[in-house]
Amino acid sequence: MALGLIGLCYILFLLFKVIRIRFKPQSLQWKPFIRQTAVKFLVIAVVTTVYVYLTDATNLFYVPLNRPELFGIILMIYTFLSVWPQEVIYRTFFFERYQSLFSDQRVFVLINALLFSLAHIFFRNTLVVILTFIGGLLFAVTYLRFRSTLLVSLEHAIYGNWLFTVGMGEMLAFPGMEAG
Repeated sequence: MALGLIGLCYILFLLFKVIRIRFKPQSLQWKPFIRQTAVKFLVIAVVTTVYVYLTDATNLFYVPLNRPELFGIILMIYTFLSVWPQEVIYRTFFFERYQSLFSDQRVFVLINALLFSLAHIFFRNTLVVILTFIGGLLFAVTYLRFRSTLLVSLEHAIYGNWLFTVGMGEMLAFPGMEAG
């Protein structure tokens, strides 16, 4: 945790002092973002609900229904201590620092998703690596389109929190989230 915090502080230093990025209110494209995110979320919700039902039905919506206090804590901690720092590092910083090195944006998005996925390898869980690769593709495309840390963080939080909601927490190496 300390190493991650030190890394985030260094990335923020580079963003503000070297790259000279400014996090400022801007005109956000809310309508297309909401439309795009809603469609992707619907697909993710259906696929993951069916997956949990078929692989471990006892965990389907277990935490929000049976441990609402834990569920609320998870959503807050995950959103603010995991999602936002990851999006600052893997989208905002990575795109500002390295996008100009690539002439093909598809290759750039693929590399970004691979790096994001590999950053989760310490979980030693194939499902985590696969899902973070897919998420990395989705988030990179969103950041490429909207250039907004806020919007890509919202998207990441929606999909990630859904995985905890539907019952995939234990599958994704977060102990204590399974049905008794």
